[in-house]
Amino acid sequence: MDMQTTRGNGAPQRGGRGQGLLAGAQRFARRPGLLARLMAPALGKLLDRIDAALTEGTIHGTLPDGTPHVLGGRAPGFECNVELRSWNALVRLASNGSVGWYQAWEAGEWWSPDPVPLFALFMQHAERLGDTGRAKGPFRHALRLAHLVNRNTHAGAQKNISAHYDLGNDFYAQWLDPTMSYSSGVSLEDGDLEAGQRRKWTALEQRLGRAEQVLEIGCGWGSLAGHLASRGAQVTAISLSAEQLDWARAEHPGGVDFRMQDYRDTDGRYDAVVSVEMVEALGREYWPTFMDCLARNLKPGGRAAIQYISMRDDLFDAYAASADFIQAYVFPGGLLIRTSEFRRLAEQRGLRWSDQADFGGDYAETLKLWRTNFDSAVAEDRLPAGFDRHFVELWRYYLMYCEGGFRGGGIDVHQVTLINENEGENR
Repeated sequence: MDMQTTRGNGAPQRGGRGQGLLAGAQRFARRPGLLARLMAPALGKLLDRIDAALTEGTIHGTLPDGTPHVLGGRAPGFECNVELRSWNALVRLASNGSVGWYQAWEAGEWWSPDPVPLFALFMQHAERLGDTGRAKGPFRHALRLAHLVNRNTHAGAQKNISAHYDLGNDFYAQWLDPTMSYSSGVSLEDGDLEAGQRRKWTALEQRLGRAEQVLEIGCGWGSLAGHLASRGAQVTAISLSAEQLDWARAEHPGGVDFRMQDYRDTDGRYDAVVSVEMVEALGREYWPTFMDCLARNLKPGGRAAIQYISMRDDLFDAYAASADFIQAYVFPGGLLIRTSEFRRLAEQRGLRWSDQADFGGDYAETLKLWRTNFDSAVAEDRLPAGFDRHFVELWRYYLMYCEGGFRGGGIDVHQVTLINENEGENR
């Protein structure tokens, strides 16, 4: 694999696979200019605010001049080592939030042998930190406007899904488990990723009851649909990813009707609907539309099993007011779910919210195992040709950032059953 080609100044060339995702992120790039540099005298106060916010855990830091600097340390918790190589990193953090903090990492302005506990600390103390690590003023508005370009209209959703999921089946196959499941597994204490994914299928299947006709919204590479079909269900499975559908049709040729279709265009009558970590790609303005889709497609008494990722309710407003690193660089158009609002929308449509299970710790372990697999693929030169070092480092950062978020408790993953209590047609 050609991991990196360089210009005369040693910077990596931006060519090859994954560049569509990276190019889209350039709308979010903000180099610290004069306005940001005016903040430089306040950087010492920024460190003081971070220190005051940490009730647990410790950041063992090194300042650009080599001086040790400890933040927190009041009680046991996450421990991390951070080398601040340029004050510019804090300028980026203070002005552009998590997007700026990634850009500082990419620029070599800070480094850590393991950033996961740092991300976990920031998430754990997010409420106390307030806007300390969030984009502010014109930077926040610029990020929000850039994110709005990625609205999930019919055409926008197709583009956003393709940017992430059409990176190539040969790419994902190198670090996902053999079932090609790209969502949290369940009960991963044994470190067996494939077994954890199969336990997830079992949990979802139990929520569906004895469903004969099943619609899967966002079927990925088809493993859950194939599993349900093998258990006797007639499954219609939809996706907007051409790459994923090609794989699914080849690997699961019998019993599943795989379709390139937007959820908004479905109009069937099913005993059950299942959707695993698809709703994060909707965008908040389309949450009601998704619930309408469930109510429209479920027979009276039908059940929907939904697995979704949430942002903690008290953090959601600040999160949704701008765009974070994930929205800018990894999942264009995405937004995590606010459980209270999602539940209200379901119940307004006669969908009873039942049996919610939370397992964010399992997602942290899933992400850790994915990163281990990804690192092995890189070390063994198994990634397909065309992914340069810039993309590889972005992907590692993404997996670490998400793991830290789950370990810090600000984001969580859930399964819930929605039961259609409407007695007649709901179309």
